[in-house]
Amino acid sequence: MRFLPGLLAATFLFVANGGARGVAADEPRLVFLDNDFLGPGGSNIQSLIPLLAAPRVRLLGIGVVTGDAWRQEEVQHLLRFLEIAGRTDISVHPGAEMPLLRTQREMAEWEGRFGRIAWKGAWNAPKTGRHYHPDDPALVPPMPEGAPAARPSDVDAATALVRAVRSHPHQVTIVAAGPLTDIALAVRIAPDIAALARGLVFMGGLVDTNMRQVTGNADYATDFNFLFDPEAAHIVLTAPWARITAVGDVSTGIVMTNEMADRIGRGDRPENRYVARFARRGQPFWDEITTAVAIDPSLIRQEVAVRMDVDLARGPDYGRAVLSRPDAASIPGSAPANAPVTHLVQSIDAERFLASFERWAAGGG
Repeated sequence: MRFLPGLLAATFLFVANGGARGVAADEPRLVFLDNDFLGPGGSNIQSLIPLLAAPRVRLLGIGVVTGDAWRQEEVQHLLRFLEIAGRTDISVHPGAEMPLLRTQREMAEWEGRFGRIAWKGAWNAPKTGRHYHPDDPALVPPMPEGAPAARPSDVDAATALVRAVRSHPHQVTIVAAGPLTDIALAVRIAPDIAALARGLVFMGGLVDTNMRQVTGNADYATDFNFLFDPEAAHIVLTAPWARITAVGDVSTGIVMTNEMADRIGRGDRPENRYVARFARRGQPFWDEITTAVAIDPSLIRQEVAVRMDVDLARGPDYGRAVLSRPDAASIPGSAPANAPVTHLVQSIDAERFLASFERWAAGGG
């Protein structure tokens, strides 16, 4: 990751806005979520909790992309959670099964030259006690939460996203908490959706992670969503969105504690028992913070405006975020000068987020 001198001096306190046009406070916030739903439980599934419980949020659909696990099993875990939550009215759209260009073989060759990637999601090597199956995308391992009776939509994720945005111009917030493959495909199918969307909020864009990878948990300091499909991230980051918000490093230090999981589990709703049983205790709230910020931007305390892109050279920085100042000409190794401004979140009101998440998990608005 390459910072230009003085970049952090550009940080400023966030003032929530309505994107491309003003949006009345009483209007519903329309959301299309795309994620890689490793399950049961964990940050991917729990990203739905704010969207299902917060008032005036209407979830138009959910896309499912291969990332932390294969798409096929992710769809099943998502459908089962929606059954448990009593929300089978929300359509589930299977998306991309593979990255645009990156392959399992290429990633292995890259690791041989530049070092091991700690978390490879669907491409994780088989391991005792874990149901990794890198060479069998169609396999759905036994589901501890039970198999769903519900079925996914026949409409793919990219098509569903395009239809949602075109049906509600300047109103739909796109939330992407997994690899950006589905969003990139939608932009390639219908380039107008970037300008027609209210904005994009995504989980990714981690910067200055090298020291944390060495001294801490490498999984928690690796920008997997960019690494898994760098070309998709490049396509998305260079599209002309009305507003882009990146929720990266800020989400790694706020975790699901045993005490919180136990408190949520004492509720009388089926979702409470699900969280208590399947929450990944000690895991950061990566995706939950992303969806929370999307529906309540006032959670953001500080952000920095940058131009962000992805290193696509097949060298040691392949898939890493590159940044430049919005007001400076690009230099080699930085984001291009014509890239749109990305609002990189620097800090959030963690205490209010945690209180809100517990309230949402309890079914409160």
